[in-house]
Amino acid sequence: MSAQSVPVLEEYISEEKISNRIKQIAKKLNKDYKDKNPIFIGILNGSFIFLADLIREIKVDCEMDFLKLSSYGDDKISSGDVKLLKDLNCQIENRHIIIIEDIVDSGLSLKFIKNIIEIKNPASLRFVSLLFKKNISNLDFKVDYIGFKIKNEFVIGYGLDYAQKYRNLKGIYVLKSIN
Repeated sequence: MSAQSVPVLEEYISEEKISNRIKQIAKKLNKDYKDKNPIFIGILNGSFIFLADLIREIKVDCEMDFLKLSSYGDDKISSGDVKLLKDLNCQIENRHIIIIEDIVDSGLSLKFIKNIIEIKNPASLRFVSLLFKKNISNLDFKVDYIGFKIKNEFVIGYGLDYAQKYRNLKGIYVLKSIN
């Protein structure tokens, strides 16, 4: 893609809808984790904007850390091969862990995360995803807090990228084409 390329975007979820939904999720988390001091673990790079907005709505004592995985590269479709690029810097044994994802599509990354976290014996493990592709996710466990269930569309913005671009868009968009 050249520097001259212009994306053709269609708004999918507005900035206002995202903000309102984050407040609803935070309200549930505040209730569910009252007096528990959870650790929010963001999955880089995509979840950083979602986590930043969510954590500002959290009223309970909490901590944060990050994992970084790779399964896409610059493609629109997952390679199916999940790799850990950055591990945790915190101790999670006997702690309440909340994984923050930007999007769950095939579910491969979430399964990978679940396996590496459960080995470390957390007190509890819950999952939050801003977006959930209901028709293609193949999980044998529940995503506990979902922002929006979406169709099988390739979406960008609000932390989601295409070839590391478009994360800075304030809403979520369908990338129709690149001219």
